[in-house]
Amino acid sequence: MSNFFALLLRMRLINRWGMMRCAFSDNLAEHSFDTAVIAHCLCTIGNTLYGRQLDADRCAVLALYHDATEILTGDMPTPIKYYSPELRALYQEVEDEAAAQLTCSLPAELQEVYGPMLMGESGELRPYLKAADRLAALIKCMQEEQSGSREFSHARIQQQDALEESGLPEVTYFMEKFLPAFSLGLDQQLAAIGGQPGGRAAGKEQHYGLE
Repeated sequence: MSNFFALLLRMRLINRWGMMRCAFSDNLAEHSFDTAVIAHCLCTIGNTLYGRQLDADRCAVLALYHDATEILTGDMPTPIKYYSPELRALYQEVEDEAAAQLTCSLPAELQEVYGPMLMGESGELRPYLKAADRLAALIKCMQEEQSGSREFSHARIQQQDALEESGLPEVTYFMEKFLPAFSLGLDQQLAAIGGQPGGRAAGKEQHYGLE
């Protein structure tokens, strides 16, 4: 018997941003999905616009597993994780041990497949995974600010600065083309694609949950 996937699906029970006052919760499963979608998009942008040969599907799968070790370690707040190089190195050892334990929980014939995903990407996809992770965090910060929480203002600036320093044109493209829509309400988002559910014409105001 392997408990690997039984543990993996507990990601939805692990909340992120533990030291922050959140207007709405953000769990590990949701964050992993968001990161996977964005990672795939970044690679697709790179392949389509910049002539790269990135494996977008692989990047999306790696993103799904990029925080899987937190099933065992929990979500360490970023200010603590990066408080000092020594603390970061120690926490990296903890993450590596968690990845090894999760890998060992798999049937032997599957360990070579899932082990590298749990240990993290060190090749050409790594910058795209990191950027997708930061973009997902930036979107969370934006949504929290829009909900009236000032806790996330500094975190948003940090994420924006780090993304600008990434030097990836794919990130710039994503931020220019897709990020502004996260500041819109549902009616505005639907109107922007030319219509709304149920045959309502674009531009006609609809208040969901009030009709």
